Amino acid sequence: MSERPDLIGYRYSVYTWIARLALRVIEQPYNYHEINPFEPMTVAEAELLPFGRVPVLRHQGQTVYETGAITRYLARCFDRDDLLGITPQVMAQVDQVIGIIDAYGYWPMVRQVFSHGMFRPHLGLEADADVIREGLMNARPVLQKLESIAAEKRVLSGIDWSLADVHLAPVMDYFLRVPEARDLLKTYPALWAWWEDIWTADALRETVPEFGAGSAG
Repeated sequence: MSERPDLIGYRYSVYTWIARLALRVIEQPYNYHEINPFEPMTVAEAELLPFGRVPVLRHQGQTVYETGAITRYLARCFDRDDLLGITPQVMAQVDQVIGIIDAYGYWPMVRQVFSHGMFRPHLGLEADADVIREGLMNARPVLQKLESIAAEKRVLSGIDWSLADVHLAPVMDYFLRVPEARDLLKTYPALWAWWEDIWTADALRETVPEFGAGSAG
């Protein structure tokens, strides 16, 4: 399929970064269109964003939204089924990681720790230290489950990319921009080893949002 996908996103959105990372891992060229969903949108812009959320992918007349659906679509459409997992057991773990992040990890790791520990101060907005502490506490069971998966070395191995890595790496990068989060992650050795392997990957570094470099170990 030679037609370039169109990705609609917001440059600071961690989910837009996940979609961009998937495209980079797959090595698929694409067109990017920026819409800030937190500002008033035109009627045409609002029609592009179901539920007012980013990212959205448009390709060959198909509109795909929800980030997990976008990354799976890209893997299947551009002959990278290996990113989905090579056995039913691995496929299940890939889906588990994506589900854990979406349901339990995104809010404490990004909206609480990253937003109040780095992003809001970056924008000159007030941050709440209590929200950061709450996010760190709520991230612990998430990290524990991810640690168990990483310790099995079937996914999150730091060796072969899967959609689990694609989904988790941007979230983890944002989380680790807060020093207390980095200290916490070091208490989960399999996850920390995964991060030390993956954070220098070209695909991750080349897609990092422009407000700053990523989190070194």
